[in-house]
Amino acid sequence: MPTVPHKRAQGGGLTLDQQNHNRMHNPLRAVGERANALLKVTFRALRNVTLDPWKIGQIVKAALVILHTEHGRTT
Repeated sequence: MPTVPHKRAQGGGLTLDQQNHNRMHNPLRAVGERANALLKVTFRALRNVTLDPWKIGQIVKAALVILHTEHGRTT
């Protein structure tokens, strides 16, 4: 299953399978979008990052550990 939503072709529509895939993908994406927003609000240095998203992964992981520790969400 692709990890990105299907896009509608110009002037066209999505098949039923593509629509269902997008519906299943939306809740997963919402979690990531919320985490991104929370990180950007909490850590000002992450607001204007221009690094390759694959390279910034380690920085974001460290920021999430700090954020979870501050909010008492450690396991």
